[in-house]
Amino acid sequence: MSLLSIRSLDVRHGLLQAVRQVTFDIEEGERVALTGANGAGKTTLLRAIAGAHRPSGGQIKFDGLDVTRTPAHRRVAEGIALVPEGRRLFSAMTVEENLRIAGGYGRTGGWTLDRVMETFPMLKARRRARCSTLSGGEQQATAIGRALMTNPRLLLLDEVSLGLSPLAVDIVYKSLESLIATGATVLLVEQDLKRALRIATKVLCMLDGRIVLSGDARDVTRDQITDAYFGHRKRAGWATAK
Repeated sequence: MSLLSIRSLDVRHGLLQAVRQVTFDIEEGERVALTGANGAGKTTLLRAIAGAHRPSGGQIKFDGLDVTRTPAHRRVAEGIALVPEGRRLFSAMTVEENLRIAGGYGRTGGWTLDRVMETFPMLKARRRARCSTLSGGEQQATAIGRALMTNPRLLLLDEVSLGLSPLAVDIVYKSLESLIATGATVLLVEQDLKRALRIATKVLCMLDGRIVLSGDARDVTRDQITDAYFGHRKRAGWATAK
């Protein structure tokens, strides 16, 4: 049984249909890179999985449980955590306060304050600093750490490298590699294809709200992903989602 099972999912923003008949599965321990141009529906899809945006049709199952209409806070308790685009930290609170608040709403497990600090060493010296004073990389590390404090079974990461300096991206991804080594299940939205393919076991590409390419990260080429990204489906057709 898949950890996450999406079937014929539709999600709207008013009259605009942002996600169209999306179907895919994620197995426990998989790392899935979700690619696609701006406006393809990636963020809306992640928000729907996390419970922050209600679908207009279809089904979301998590570990066999239908969570399509389950509120976001209950999905956190079941083991789904979202690191949103833009981080959305409590800026007037400290790093440690942001982490401790999240720890009160999730599952029990091995992710503690000390373990988060070990995974993201850059936060140790900044644990009592207000989040408004952090660099972009430190904010992203705090946002990921906040999600980990809920002890998720599925971690949703939206645009990890967005707005960060190359050095900050390197530091964040090095920490992510430590996380992935623990066997975490991850659905990652990332525009940096090289970095995404380095950690992914599976690739999905969205176009106009649909999954147009799906394949094993070891088999999908950059040209095939690029063709799907821009809608050139003939060359990418071997892995085109049905």
